[in-house]
Amino acid sequence: MSIPVARWPYVLLALLAAATTLDQRPEPEELLLCAGVAAWLAAGMTLKWRHQWMFAAGLTVLTGVLVILNPLFGFLTPLPYVYVFRTIAFPWQPAAVATVAAIAGTAQAYGIDKSTFEGVVIWVAVMAGNAVPMCAYAFVARKAEQQEAEREQLLADNLALQEQLLAQAREAGIRDERQRMAREFHDTLAQGLTGIVSQLRAADDTTWARHVQAAQDLARESLNETRRSFEALRPEPLRTARLTEALTNVAGRWARLHDVEVSVTTTGDTRPIAPEAEFALLRAAQEALANVAKHARASRVGVTLSYLEHEVALDVRDDGRGFEKIPASGFGLEAMRQRIEGLKGTVQIESEPGGGTGVSARVPLEVR
Repeated sequence: MSIPVARWPYVLLALLAAATTLDQRPEPEELLLCAGVAAWLAAGMTLKWRHQWMFAAGLTVLTGVLVILNPLFGFLTPLPYVYVFRTIAFPWQPAAVATVAAIAGTAQAYGIDKSTFEGVVIWVAVMAGNAVPMCAYAFVARKAEQQEAEREQLLADNLALQEQLLAQAREAGIRDERQRMAREFHDTLAQGLTGIVSQLRAADDTTWARHVQAAQDLARESLNETRRSFEALRPEPLRTARLTEALTNVAGRWARLHDVEVSVTTTGDTRPIAPEAEFALLRAAQEALANVAKHARASRVGVTLSYLEHEVALDVRDDGRGFEKIPASGFGLEAMRQRIEGLKGTVQIESEPGGGTGVSARVPLEVR
């Protein structure tokens, strides 16, 4: 039959009281103090002490008095050790541990004559032999507790940081998706509506039917592209053709729509590139052509797709009126830069008044 852990202090106390009875006739105060220790243990285990250190201090004092009366009660010192370590915090814990060690050393050196200098030295040495390792253990345990507390704090900080990063990633994802949708709207609806308006403005009595038909075709194409953007599908020109063919088709439709001559040239060895790179370059070409239609008043446009050693370059140049100051902003240009730079590419714009404009977009062959 096993004895519950909570009852071991009482068993130890009872065994020591019985041993003193067998060893000699115990003094009444010894038995009274044993009863006091039992009552103190019961009170400490059943009552919620406001200051737990009071319980450990009281148990230490009672044990010390018992040891003074009978050294056999030195075997009781493990109890105050346990409660001192459990209830007394730094910086007072080492002093309390040393006090219990002094009580244990006094019990061990009880038979030494302390009236002589040698006896006092031996007594002090015995107490030090108890106090030094126990105090060292107290400092080691304290260090371990601090490390555990730091580890728990670090885990808590890491958890909070992880939650913060997840929230930031979630917000960044939402922001990126909004920007993507805005770019898609610009490249589909905005450009389509701009072309429709241009066709309707250009219509007159003799060309009304042609321009209205062109406006209808633009509206239908923009609607289809918008639907594909919502479904996150590849643009229609890239759905059944590679980039070179898609650029030729886009440039051809644009030329017919705006009555501007467009030439499409491919240089270098044609190689497969990542779908997202094809998508970005096609959108860059569409944006550049849209800007030519809106601002350049050009008569000729050249679109060149160059397959270089480590990258693919798209150049769109016109012979329009150009401009003196290259625009630093504008949603279309900004969307183009975001797409290309998101693939570790670059965008450059060159222009001069009367000398036309050139837009160059480059992306690596291997997109990571």
